Amino acid sequence: MIEIKTPKEVEEMKPAARLVAKTLKELSESVKPGTNLLEIDEYVHKVIKDTKNCSSPYVDYAPDFGTGPFGHYICTSVNDAVLHGVPYDYNLKKGDLLSLDLALNVNGWVGDSALSFLVGEEGSEEDKRVIKATQDALEAAIAQAKVGNHLGDISAAAGQVAHERGYKVNTVFGGHGIGRQMHCEPYVPNDGRAHRGFKLRPGLVICIEPWLMEGTDEIYQDPDDGWTIRSADGSRGAHSEHEIAITESGPVILTAR
Repeated sequence: MIEIKTPKEVEEMKPAARLVAKTLKELSESVKPGTNLLEIDEYVHKVIKDTKNCSSPYVDYAPDFGTGPFGHYICTSVNDAVLHGVPYDYNLKKGDLLSLDLALNVNGWVGDSALSFLVGEEGSEEDKRVIKATQDALEAAIAQAKVGNHLGDISAAAGQVAHERGYKVNTVFGGHGIGRQMHCEPYVPNDGRAHRGFKLRPGLVICIEPWLMEGTDEIYQDPDDGWTIRSADGSRGAHSEHEIAITESGPVILTAR
């Protein structure tokens, strides 16, 4: 069932979204060559412990697309890992393409966002291009999140940017509704047909999250951890996500950094 939030509920969702945005911003500024993925996980754990009425929706999360509880506080996807990356004992290197996906529960409401960046701000032009493509696809999709439009308009806008840049789009994973749970209806694919699907209404809160891979749209699940999604050809990927509320005056980015 698709839930429509009241204005009061949208306001109540903002602390979680703001904390997610703040934490991702801090991590993107502090992570450097030599940072261990487990240090990033522990940083988020400390944020949770230091924040009143805050918990992680990740630790005990065990959906059918993963193998058992996730067991960590943030997704850290490196290079050919594109989604759901499980933190492990790895020291980041200059030029690694790192995607961070974070969800936090504050006062019973969940916030969710993701970003990608090059560690040490150095990397190939193709890495920079794929990151920019996800950012631009996200911006285009958010611009379509207006009352009276349809979910298909959001999906079509994201897909159009990707295709224009020469990328194939995988629609197995995409955006989603959000509220007291991390993943709610509706599903928001990163490609689709305009003017189709659920008609957008004030109070709908969704996460839009384009993710792209440099050389393929094929993926596989890492058998070692049962969670990490990797590109089938070993090429790198990027991921950009914001949580937005649809209002009469236009989309509001709750996780704006």
